[in-house]
Amino acid sequence: MLVCSLVLLVAVAAVRISSRSGLPTLLVYLGIGVAMGQDGVGDIHFNNTELTQVIGYAALVVILAEGGLSTKWKEIKPALPAATSLALVGVAVSVAVTATAAHLMIGLDWRQAFIIGAVVSSTDAAAVFSVLRKIPLPTRVTGVLEAESGFNDAPVVILVVAFCTAGPVEHWYLLIGEIALELAIGAAIGIAVGWLGSLGLRHVALPASGLYPIAVMAIAVVAYAAGALAHGSGFLAVYLASMALGNAKLPHSPATRGFAEGLGWIAQIGMFVLLGLLVTPHEMGDDIWPALVIGLVLTMVARPLSVVLSLLPFRIPWQEQTLMSWAGLRGAVPIILATIPMVSGIEESRRIFNIVFVLVVVYTLIQGPTLPWLARKLRLGESGGPADLGIESAPLERLRGHLLSVNIPPASRMHGVEVAELRLPAGAAVTLVVRDEKSFVPLPTTVLRRGDELLVVTTDPVRDAAERRLRAVGQGGKLADWLGPVDDGTDRRQGTR
Repeated sequence: MLVCSLVLLVAVAAVRISSRSGLPTLLVYLGIGVAMGQDGVGDIHFNNTELTQVIGYAALVVILAEGGLSTKWKEIKPALPAATSLALVGVAVSVAVTATAAHLMIGLDWRQAFIIGAVVSSTDAAAVFSVLRKIPLPTRVTGVLEAESGFNDAPVVILVVAFCTAGPVEHWYLLIGEIALELAIGAAIGIAVGWLGSLGLRHVALPASGLYPIAVMAIAVVAYAAGALAHGSGFLAVYLASMALGNAKLPHSPATRGFAEGLGWIAQIGMFVLLGLLVTPHEMGDDIWPALVIGLVLTMVARPLSVVLSLLPFRIPWQEQTLMSWAGLRGAVPIILATIPMVSGIEESRRIFNIVFVLVVVYTLIQGPTLPWLARKLRLGESGGPADLGIESAPLERLRGHLLSVNIPPASRMHGVEVAELRLPAGAAVTLVVRDEKSFVPLPTTVLRRGDELLVVTTDPVRDAAERRLRAVGQGGKLADWLGPVDDGTDRRQGTR
């Protein structure tokens, strides 16, 4: 227990080092695991691949849930077609090119070559966005990369399991049909569970605010379990269910996202440390060169080719395609998937694991710190527009109302707007303003300022309309929606309901 606590403290401290150096945190956590292993100072002998795979899958569920909860639908919606093409067509191209290189250049037989090609064709959201979130990027780029990382785990898992089954893989059209069916089942279950879960949480007031984050994560886990039991893609189900929950304006949503983010960090730390323990560095000498060759083909040929072919119909500028090609970081997912052939007893499975491990470490070390530099060189950093408001809702069940806590960020156009100019729907009112650590009851002529926190009380029927109006003013200022009707049913030109 003491050792686990010390590891967790060291890993948390490593986050600070990683953020300053620009290195993805996975390298730090993997390093901790290797240092604790049999070739390190800890001298811990660990070789339980089945346990590693189970824990890795559980950690991936948490990480995908956190990613889905933090994904904004309005940003990802325009990117869905391109991301879906990358997750399907792009994966197929990447697998084919990488497997061919592994067979011809390394001498692996076709089964082993296709296993490696499939294993390394999945990008890792945790690795990518730990770097990309440091720089402002066009929403189309971040939307495509985020959706791709959430979608491509599912087809890759199916391919790896298929290549690891006994006997030759026959009838490729049946395999493609199986992938399509599992993805469809997983998507349907994920959307259904997310919608039903959000509907329940919005209409049932839990006795304590701390129960909402737990309930949301429990619903995400149910989505994964239901998808897997229905022989669908559990990973896609949990991602889509979490996305539905994250965009449903649930009570205490900021606290829920914070809770999920904390669980995501714990899952990453535990998963990477465990993977590091599974590695035996002194056995990797003969696998370094093959890993470098396969990684070079993957990074410089397979990934760019998959991006170009997948995005042909979408007319995406070459600068954005270049960044997407370089942003295909491989993290925990490929290493976890590399345990599948070990559990299945595939010949040379240990060598496959070693090659994948070295590839992930080396090329993440190269790509991670250079992503911000490349984005600046391609002039893809964009100046942010008006910042969205941070709105947290707490249900008042007995009063049939809601209490909205609204934070006005520095870039919000609500700065300088009078309370009366908010023009909230009937049944909603600003009851308190907190400014410079002092609170007061506002007048209709009170001018709002950046940094203010507002407490808005609404009746249940106009809760959504009030929030839409607040966000509209935050984006467009006092004249937002002046020339047209707003969503609450009020015609602003006439001033009547």
